[in-house]
Amino acid sequence: MYKNKVVIGIDFGTDSCRVIIVDAITGEQLATSVAYYPRWSKGLYCNPQKNQYRQHPLDYVDTLEQAVKDALDLSPHGVSNQVVGIGFDMTASTPALVDKEGTPLALLDNFKDNPNAMFILWKDHTALNEAIRINELVKEWETDYTAYEGGIYSSEWVWSKVAHILNNDEEVREVAYSWIEHTDWIPALLTGKTKAEEVIRSRCAAGHKAMWHDSWGGLPDEQFLTTLSPYLAGFRDRLYTATYPSDKEVGTLTAEWAKRLGLNQNVSVAVGAIDCHMGAVGARIQPKQFVRVMGTSTCDIMIISSDLLQNKLIEGICGQVDGSVVPNMIGLEAGQSAFGDVYAWYKNILEWTLALLDEKSISLDSITKETLKKQIADNILNQLTKDAEKIDLKDSTLIATDWLNGRRTPYADQSLKGSILGITMGTTAPMIFKALVEATAFGSKAIIDHFINCGIEIEEVLAIGGISQKSPFVMQILSDVIGLPIKVAKSTQTCALGSAMFAAVVGGVYENIEDAQTVMEQGFIHEYNPDKNKHKEYNILYDKYIKTGKFSEKLS
Repeated sequence: MYKNKVVIGIDFGTDSCRVIIVDAITGEQLATSVAYYPRWSKGLYCNPQKNQYRQHPLDYVDTLEQAVKDALDLSPHGVSNQVVGIGFDMTASTPALVDKEGTPLALLDNFKDNPNAMFILWKDHTALNEAIRINELVKEWETDYTAYEGGIYSSEWVWSKVAHILNNDEEVREVAYSWIEHTDWIPALLTGKTKAEEVIRSRCAAGHKAMWHDSWGGLPDEQFLTTLSPYLAGFRDRLYTATYPSDKEVGTLTAEWAKRLGLNQNVSVAVGAIDCHMGAVGARIQPKQFVRVMGTSTCDIMIISSDLLQNKLIEGICGQVDGSVVPNMIGLEAGQSAFGDVYAWYKNILEWTLALLDEKSISLDSITKETLKKQIADNILNQLTKDAEKIDLKDSTLIATDWLNGRRTPYADQSLKGSILGITMGTTAPMIFKALVEATAFGSKAIIDHFINCGIEIEEVLAIGGISQKSPFVMQILSDVIGLPIKVAKSTQTCALGSAMFAAVVGGVYENIEDAQTVMEQGFIHEYNPDKNKHKEYNILYDKYIKTGKFSEKLS
């Protein structure tokens, strides 16, 4: 019978719910599990042509229950009775409109298949016009509500998205009472505090995505919001003023959720946070470290004391928020709207030819065709990597930009498009792939250079997320381009680990997050160091990347 204090960290990513169970006293990882969103996996409610990406709340609920139970089943006997805390992280901004009871509208029968009633995923860019309007308004307003969010509001963030839905869907508009971030909804659901007025709101999500700041009393004022959209009337009063870092408890599990998860009711639930911020906590971020969460997109996190920042406002990033990462430190966020998604896009382009195997003229049975298609598709990126590694840097003729899903940082602009310059009759598929990898590295360098130019010191880079462990090719090019060493976190679930650390604080195991990090961190598995000669050559190509980007911006 297992007897120790145990915590659960839960990471809701773009594609799946990931759970890690940790012995909070020893730091030992007891079990982990992953459950993929079933509706999202089928492509339901999404339209890539319109940059529309929606997720049904049932995807979150179903996978939460499944992943926690699976992880408990893999744990030593008796662990479920020793769990003292649960922590959460989610993608953001991923909001949904709710009714008076705090129920996301897609959970109501009338709206169960309406994408506008669902959670609007972070990478949904349907609210471009509303983001443009916000950026126009703040220039006219007495208070610049984007001042602590880099000075530019994004279509990826909550007010753009909510205004867009209200402006365009009358049926949803008539029922919508308020909105909630996914970051806040799951902790509220599990503790029975879902009504808009009683939800404990995440400082992390509010400060970075909702234009919340203490200096102007919380959220933007009513007049500003109703000028953005008249349908936002009353929303501010039905939302919040106070926000909290993740070392605060939302409550304990309801009887229903304790039963559904197979846990006791006295389990403490921590305030949620954005996934990348929790990943930085899991990597035990320190000042002057630049933490990269490297997946479909990247999110970059730094922390700095308020004394060092000295009230400086850093333009062009995704926010500076007190306590959004580590309590009593300013959290700085940046990132790229597409990273792994760039490679996935190119893979999908090449997979188009596999549809030819479905032609009746090809004399293979259906099972053989499907097997062949899967084998080829699964090997595309591996083979591209092998061939791209053979291309000498001096033979690079292509320059690409990484803005296939717009640009997040520096200076957000989701209207931008990707580009590839320098194609010739001799250009091959591996050459294009290498150029795309270099483009994502150049985009990373642009962010790092921007921080440094703003006076933020960076000594090393910490990498977490799937790409950091799966692709040495990508990681070495990244190190060569930025000219800095990169340490790769050992944990494959660093975001969930950060959530587990906060679970240990609210569960009473540790007094503060620093103590939890000391015991529960898992360290690093590999370090990439830049090749000085390649770094010099990449600096020349980076200059071309900057010029290509400026040219592309003029065409957007």
